[in-house]
Amino acid sequence: MERQVKVLLRSLGCDKNLVDAEMMLGLLTEAGFELTDDESQAEAVIVNTCCFIMDAKQESIDCLIEYGRLKEEGRCRALIAAGCLAQRYAKEIHEEIPEVDAVVGTASFDHIAEVLRSCLDKAPKDSLEDMSRAVYGKRRILSTGGHYAHLKIAEGCDKRCTYCAIPSFRGHYRSVPMEVLLEEAKTLVDGGVRELILVAQETTRYGIDLYGKKSLSRLIKELCRIEELKWIRILYCYPEELDDELINTIATEPKVCHYLDMPIQHSEDRILKLMGRAATKDGLKKTIATLRERIPDICIRTTLITGFPTETDEEARALRDFVDEMGFDRLGVFAYSPEENTPAADMPGQIDEEVKNARRDEIMALQQEIAFEQAAGLRGEVLECIVEGSIPDEHVLVLRSYRDAPEVDGYVFVDTGSEYMSGSILKVKINGSEEYDLIGEITE
Repeated sequence: MERQVKVLLRSLGCDKNLVDAEMMLGLLTEAGFELTDDESQAEAVIVNTCCFIMDAKQESIDCLIEYGRLKEEGRCRALIAAGCLAQRYAKEIHEEIPEVDAVVGTASFDHIAEVLRSCLDKAPKDSLEDMSRAVYGKRRILSTGGHYAHLKIAEGCDKRCTYCAIPSFRGHYRSVPMEVLLEEAKTLVDGGVRELILVAQETTRYGIDLYGKKSLSRLIKELCRIEELKWIRILYCYPEELDDELINTIATEPKVCHYLDMPIQHSEDRILKLMGRAATKDGLKKTIATLRERIPDICIRTTLITGFPTETDEEARALRDFVDEMGFDRLGVFAYSPEENTPAADMPGQIDEEVKNARRDEIMALQQEIAFEQAAGLRGEVLECIVEGSIPDEHVLVLRSYRDAPEVDGYVFVDTGSEYMSGSILKVKINGSEEYDLIGEITE
């Protein structure tokens, strides 16, 4: 009977959450359940929730309510909330969304098949293991198209940024053992993956708990030895944790994309201190200058928060000027969201939503100008690009350059009658741009 039960899994939020979801898909398949993307066929639904900021929390709640209606219609027999919202608000979910049969926490998603069986047997059981656990090394079913995959190298976080609740529902920092990661990477590459994207709440401190020192460079060098792996991309680096060894590894290992995601959140020292961040404005400038000196073609992505409590108009202007001066290649901005049980939420000087949003929009408008100008400036350059797919009716090939992370950055479009497999690496000469995207021609 279990083999006939069709399960739909919806994953919300970040790519770390996505890795957990892909492991849950593998565990469900191994347990004999059938996966489906068709909600009209789903007999059970699992929502892997997010609650990083208020908007993400609301999306997760809305999604659970939406799928709760499938139960009312009769076909869906079980609804499970997994992930961050489930870990953080298990009691409230049961009280406010009675359609949810069970919750599965961030440190216990390896019990998903067991919990699902309990729901189908009308004896639902939650699974909320202690967050000192770390679940890793499970078979994954990729949801990213097969030619790229995220490799989650650590769980949790030991930083105590005053605006962030992640440690409360993801636990302390736990690195995944290197041998486990290398085995997982080899399995992914054997399955067709050509680009690995290293993710964690903070990648730069990988290994500090297991090996007594930061070991991201060592991990990268080991990954580079996997023959069929072509690209390694690094996300979520704290600027103050970047050291000469890691910068040198990025500069010298040919498989490492000259792309770095380095969230800085703000530029002004007073706000950075209130945020609980260790960086300073001068330190950020020196780090960025070092990266660009050592790796001249580096593409730097960052994120900022506007409207943090007590942020003045002068500090908001200074942040805008900093963005203008630094000329980041990629940038995202969030208006500050007060999160329950975080120090920042109780700080005096909370700022009006309209002001926070206006400051965000002003920086994003500036960044758009910077990004469009930088895209136009790539005309004549030859970039290494990975094939994403095609638009068959228009004979257009869709690629990503080393400067573009999947889902968040732009694309490169090539008008060609030739066909290439997704995951192929090609050299493309850039002939023009359209906003964030590039137009080019294949040179090999």
